[in-house]
Amino acid sequence: MREQVEVFGAHDHAGCMADAMAAAERHCTANKLQFTPSRRRVLEILLREHKAMGAYEILDKLREEGLGSQPPVAYRALDFLVTHGFAHRIERLNAFIACTRTEDRHTPAFLICRSCDRVVEADTDPEAGELGRAAKRTGFIIERTVREAEGLCPRCVERNAA
Repeated sequence: MREQVEVFGAHDHAGCMADAMAAAERHCTANKLQFTPSRRRVLEILLREHKAMGAYEILDKLREEGLGSQPPVAYRALDFLVTHGFAHRIERLNAFIACTRTEDRHTPAFLICRSCDRVVEADTDPEAGELGRAAKRTGFIIERTVREAEGLCPRCVERNAA
């Protein structure tokens, strides 16, 4: 797992967005997937906002830009992005967040700040720990996990201590 400072700290936002968009382009080209204008725009919105967003919040932004006003537009784009690993669904918030690690298979855990609602993605190993041991004992093969933790990010901890 990356250190807390890196996970919650500042980063090159423009570079992060450009890298994720380029990775999505490469993946779609290599797999002959249609990266439609609405799919592209939804990913750009998630990357730009760098926070978990609900489908209707995304739909409002699409509507403002003239790219669609019906919920299926946003839901279809989000389904495509999640299916192909460009975004993740945050169950706890019923929202979506862009994935900036599309080049490698990974099992994320989402750290959700209950104060500022910031969500960050951290690496986990589903085969390690209690869940992995239980699966191994029973012969179960884990294909997907959803790990979400709620608490306070370093900025909010500092703000609450002041």
